[in-house]
Amino acid sequence: MNIRALTFLALLGLAAPLFTSCSSASRKQQNAAAAASGSGKSVVAQDDLDEYQVVSIPDPLEPVNRVTFWVNHQFYTFVFRPVSKSYERVFPKKVRTGVYNVFDNVEYPVRFVNDALQGKFGEAGKETGRFLVNSVMGVGGIGRPSDHMPALANGNRASTAQTLDHWGLGHGFYLVLPLLGPSSLRDTVGLAGDYALNPISWVSIVYGGYTWIIAISATAALSDMPNKFDTYDAATKNSLDRYLAARTAYSQYRNNRGRIEVVPAPAADQVPAAPAPKKKKP
Repeated sequence: MNIRALTFLALLGLAAPLFTSCSSASRKQQNAAAAASGSGKSVVAQDDLDEYQVVSIPDPLEPVNRVTFWVNHQFYTFVFRPVSKSYERVFPKKVRTGVYNVFDNVEYPVRFVNDALQGKFGEAGKETGRFLVNSVMGVGGIGRPSDHMPALANGNRASTAQTLDHWGLGHGFYLVLPLLGPSSLRDTVGLAGDYALNPISWVSIVYGGYTWIIAISATAALSDMPNKFDTYDAATKNSLDRYLAARTAYSQYRNNRGRIEVVPAPAADQVPAAPAPKKKKP
């Protein structure tokens, strides 16, 4: 394998966690639009900046993070998106889904170990059941028959960062990693833990080189890249500040998984109403 091909595969492999679940920020607007279409009432569009002030995550490195985010976005636009579009055109959706399922199934040790470290032994057992069912009945994980079994469906996506949070470690400050995208100090440490527990990482030990692990990691990244792009676009496409939109979406996503504290916006009945205009005397 020549140097150019190896370099490209390395970049693609590093992009596996890129644009992590950025759809949360736009979900409220989508729900509001859906509700309005059902009720026949018009809705006044609100700018995404209205949500930015309610997310609590320190960002002391914002100037540096913004530069890194801009560079990442250029890779997203001119390198990864064309590759992803070609992947979608060449392979039908069923094939792409099967490839994604295989890599997701292989990551079983990451979820099992972290469930156990969090004391969730029942979840660890269910994770083992899902792995065995999908590996055997799903032919190596290509299919996911466990999704149709109530006792095994809806598993916990445990990770090292989630375990660190369970142990009381704060998330630290916000980071934008080169190519890897949004993260935090704690999640960066967790990413290293997930990498060590992922069997894909063990390939280099067996074969004694990085060519195999880069190629396999690149394939894993490519299998989920179309979904990642969809969520990234949903959060940032129509925003006035793409960086703030991505940061907010990342924070909300981590909060939903018990990682980052989000300061809730005041309820509608708690917002002080505007004073009524005084009636003019005739």
